[in-house]
Amino acid sequence: MQALIELLAGFIALLVTAALSQFGVDIERPQRASPEVHRVRDCDQPARADFIAARRDQKC
Repeated sequence: MQALIELLAGFIALLVTAALSQFGVDIERPQRASPEVHRVRDCDQPARADFIAARRDQKC
């Protein structure tokens, strides 16, 4: 009995789809445009300022 009900429901869905397609109605949703993905690279690290800190002796 369940199989008969599913067969009838499928047949009715097929008829409805065929009838609606005559009027240009599409049941499926249009696919949404996927967002563009741009790959970027990290900015280069700024050049390090190397310097030497010398301790000053107090015995001058």
